[in-house]
Amino acid sequence: MESLRDGMLVGLGNPLLDISAVVEKDLLNKYDMQPNNAILAEEKHMPIYKELIEKYKAEYIAGGSVQNSLRVAQWILQRPRTAVFFGCVGQDEYARILEERATSNGVNVQYQRSSSSPTGTCAVLVTGTQRSLCANLAAANDFSPEHLRSEANQAYLQGAQFFYVSGFFFTVSFESALSVAKEAAATGRMFMMNLSAPFVPQFYKSNLEEIFPYVDVLFGNETEAIALAKEFNYGTEDLREIGTRIAALPKENGKRKRIVIITQGSDPVLLIESGSDSIREFAVQKLAPEEMVDTNGAGDAFVGGFLAQLLKGRSVDVSIKCGIWAAREIIQRSGCTFEGEPSFCADN
Repeated sequence: MESLRDGMLVGLGNPLLDISAVVEKDLLNKYDMQPNNAILAEEKHMPIYKELIEKYKAEYIAGGSVQNSLRVAQWILQRPRTAVFFGCVGQDEYARILEERATSNGVNVQYQRSSSSPTGTCAVLVTGTQRSLCANLAAANDFSPEHLRSEANQAYLQGAQFFYVSGFFFTVSFESALSVAKEAAATGRMFMMNLSAPFVPQFYKSNLEEIFPYVDVLFGNETEAIALAKEFNYGTEDLREIGTRIAALPKENGKRKRIVIITQGSDPVLLIESGSDSIREFAVQKLAPEEMVDTNGAGDAFVGGFLAQLLKGRSVDVSIKCGIWAAREIIQRSGCTFEGEPSFCADN
């Protein structure tokens, strides 16, 4: 396994500035939002961003699912520029804040910059330990495959060994995600993706069907997995059966097993590998209620922890354990934030 180096991992996603605030449940009802869910903003949601800023103690946090995961991975690796991030921002103050925060966390951001749209934002409504996300993609929607075709960005893509894309990105540039997935399979490199939210299998089923043959590692939580099973007519809500069926789907690169990882909050993480009869569980150490600050970013942090160990050449077992550790750390803070040196130990 090669040692850590610049540009080893490339991520494609939607860079968003999180506007996060603790709110009462009435605000969720007002905007027809559900706890622990993620949606794309419609016209009726547009006033929410101003309302959070003006009426609540809102925090600005560098966000966007993939960018969050890369930030966490970089924190754990403690080696800047191991990860490269592609996404589109505007030409405004929010873009400056995003770039400053992500770069300070060690991520090599290669933003496309839209001249017609402002930087995307995500309203994060925290109720107790639950969170509801409402993303106004704005400039993130303007990402184009052409951005990846520049000589400099082609060099990043050709130099990477690992690729990670969110299901959220399907709403923006599925063409870009699919081209990267195909190239990874053709060259024996690892392509990973996240189901991201229940609406992805609900509204982008055909995209999932098209990209699945190229997916080496798939992440998802229990609600996303059940949503996929419903759309794919699996006729079950049993997570083990769902994971097994996903793992067994046709795969372009037959030299590498498909890995399906399903998280279940404080319940065990499930690991399903294609061609294996056994389904493995990894225990999650539960936090006391008073230790839980904000579940926003827990899933992103899990992937970040997993990626960090994967890049270091560690086993899938260690990678999952680090993912669990990272999620646990982030839950104890507001937003997907961290500080100090990471204390993960593979022997724990």
